[in-house]
Amino acid sequence: MSAPRTRRPARAAHGVRAAAAAALAAAALVLPACGDDSRPAATGGDSTLKSTLVDSGGDGFLEAGPGEPLRNRGNTAKLGRTLVTFGQLTDTHVRDEESPARVPFMDRIGAPFTSTFRPQEAFSTQTLDAAVRALNRQNPDAVFVTGDITDNAQRNELALAIKTLEGGRVNPDSGRPGYRGVQQPDSADPFYYRPDFDAPSHPGAIGDAQRAFTAEGLKAPFYALVGNHDVLAQGEVPPTDAINAYATGDQMVQSLDPELLDRLPQEEIDAKQATEALLSNPFQLPSVTVPTDEQRHLVEPGEAERELGHPSMDYTVDLTDRVRAVTVDTVNRDGTSRARINPEQLQRLDQQLDTDRFVVVFSHNPLTPEALAVLDRHPNVVASVAGNSHRNRITQHGRFWQISTSSLADFPQQSRMFRLRETTNGVALETWMVDHDGKGLAGTSRELAYLDAQGGRPQDFAGTRQDRNARLFVQAP
Repeated sequence: MSAPRTRRPARAAHGVRAAAAAALAAAALVLPACGDDSRPAATGGDSTLKSTLVDSGGDGFLEAGPGEPLRNRGNTAKLGRTLVTFGQLTDTHVRDEESPARVPFMDRIGAPFTSTFRPQEAFSTQTLDAAVRALNRQNPDAVFVTGDITDNAQRNELALAIKTLEGGRVNPDSGRPGYRGVQQPDSADPFYYRPDFDAPSHPGAIGDAQRAFTAEGLKAPFYALVGNHDVLAQGEVPPTDAINAYATGDQMVQSLDPELLDRLPQEEIDAKQATEALLSNPFQLPSVTVPTDEQRHLVEPGEAERELGHPSMDYTVDLTDRVRAVTVDTVNRDGTSRARINPEQLQRLDQQLDTDRFVVVFSHNPLTPEALAVLDRHPNVVASVAGNSHRNRITQHGRFWQISTSSLADFPQQSRMFRLRETTNGVALETWMVDHDGKGLAGTSRELAYLDAQGGRPQDFAGTRQDRNARLFVQAP
């Protein structure tokens, strides 16, 4: 069975024209034969301490595997009582896959146009709802949502994400009822995976993804940070009138004539420049007419922050009388996905860490060296927790730990749980990955994410064994 027709592997840009020629020559991407596609999807066991998902036969299908017990890291000590538990969701990338303000047609070209199309992109709200349900079963005291909640900073994406996190009736459709986009059954472009016809086939899944459903919502209080995709077009460019006109208009580019590549800049350009050039539409690309939707307007400055309940994304939450959470806003509103933390933020961070509580610091991007230097001065810091990289990783930084968590956009589509415990000489932060149950469209989404040739499986976003389930010891000063 062939895999979804999906994205080309990322590669260095050596001129847009040359890269495009190589990509278009092999646009129909397949994986080796992968068995009978009538086999049911794996459901998973929520906590990976109990069971994991494995591809034991190497056939592209996931099934239940053994759990991964916590591995001790650092200088061990006798464990005591639990001080607090909390969860993390990150890089959920809730998206309006029908929006004209997306550039999936550019993904075949390669860097800097990567991750602009995913075969599972229509199922983002259902995947988030499944992840929320799985976290609820872990009974956290709080949940931190560390940015890139939306994919393209659109108002309707933000409303969908918040409703899914809070619970209630969610309607993922946009424009007029029904799907209109690059994965339609009648799409003739071999680049795009069509669930109705292409293997592994899921007839009707795209239509089902547009139907309203009832989200369970997080049962614990949640605290959100914005990421670059929440405030910048395609996560790279500040919204402009031209981009908003494109987003709320009725023309969608679904394919790219290779001859038009001559009109793109020929020199190597970064992702911000490339995205801005495309979304500002300086030349006419072949388009199809689609229904308009004013709610596709990109958020205004400060709008996402206010809707998420924190006009400033630098804030503090005292989870208990022993544990504090401090958030740091790392998003550069001028553009690009790289972190920026200014001197005033560093000063505030220093002040908030000056407490007798144990502190966990949350950010979208991993902290800058300057911010890490501030944390180094405070022996009560337990960990710095981030998203952005779409990868599970745990590394020790001096006395404390740096932790990053994989996304819901790519495989393995996991969230992360934490439990902070006293020890005889400090604390231990226990952390483990949580799989959603794989039912319904969320299961389809994970199956496609696993097969995605440019996604989390080939790029090892799941991390190594020690990056997932671990007991991280921190000695008292």
